[in-house]
Amino acid sequence: MSWMSDEEYCELTGLDISAVEDLIEHGKLTVKVEDGIRHIDPSKGTTEVIVPAKLAELAEKNTHEMMVQPEFIEKTIGTIINLHEKVLDAKDETLEAVKVENEFLREALQSLQELYDEDRKTIHTLQEQLKLSQEEVEFMRRKYKLMWNKAIAEHTD
Repeated sequence: MSWMSDEEYCELTGLDISAVEDLIEHGKLTVKVEDGIRHIDPSKGTTEVIVPAKLAELAEKNTHEMMVQPEFIEKTIGTIINLHEKVLDAKDETLEAVKVENEFLREALQSLQELYDEDRKTIHTLQEQLKLSQEEVEFMRRKYKLMWNKAIAEHTD
């Protein structure tokens, strides 16, 4: 068992000397006196007496400090409501921005579809013209071939 002087015990527990003497008077602490110096056994009564006593002391000191004033509660609730309204406003603004962006994208896609349709019509028209030109070239080739064959035949006769 390790014994402590009054001063060491007060330092360890955070109690003042009068509180320690009160605990000794009520028999809550084990003490011995050697050479006129009082020693206290720190292992006895610490958890049963000192911790609850210290908590009670702290509770008494801080009770009035820990009370929340109604004005604080009102301001806190007001702040929370204000923040909630701002969040809702921001949500509405975001939704509106997304709707505008979607409308813009829809119009852009519609314009691209119209351009694609026009390009497809142009390609179809050009393919038809190419087909007609190829047929005309083929007709002209046969015509010239017949003309040259006829010219060669007349020349050889």
